[in-house]
Amino acid sequence: MAGSIYLVAVGSNRRGRHGAPRAEVAAALRLLGGVSAPIIASAPLGPSIRTFANSAALIESGESPPDLLARLKRIERAFGRRAGRRWGSRVIDLDIVLWSGGRWRAPDLTVPHAAFRDRAFVLGPLRAIAPRWRDPATGLTVRQLHARLTRARAAPNPPRST
Repeated sequence: MAGSIYLVAVGSNRRGRHGAPRAEVAAALRLLGGVSAPIIASAPLGPSIRTFANSAALIESGESPPDLLARLKRIERAFGRRAGRRWGSRVIDLDIVLWSGGRWRAPDLTVPHAAFRDRAFVLGPLRAIAPRWRDPATGLTVRQLHARLTRARAAPNPPRST
């Protein structure tokens, strides 16, 4: 599978051997290579209370999606990530979000990432490096998905008193 392109989301909300979460994300981006998005801060999901540092990388690889996932898991372990509760604090989190081959479905991997359309902390960095990339499920670009998710919405009108 020569020349596949991947969008990989990168996040951290715990200090590791590289330093604060922002430094962990920067180190992971250097290791992944390719084109990287700016690092942003975002609120945590779930029970974690620590702010996340998030970014994304656009990389080229001859690896299949499962082979890239295996490499990303090795990187996570090398950074000190341990299995833990879902949405808990983590030194590094690396997720395949999109793949130039379109869709991939296996028991341990789904591409596109199942929740990326609902996460501004993923779509924002992706928009910085691949705004025209189309989601194979919806046909919308990353820019369009981000705009739909983050557009201002009018507050509901309060009920009228009679």
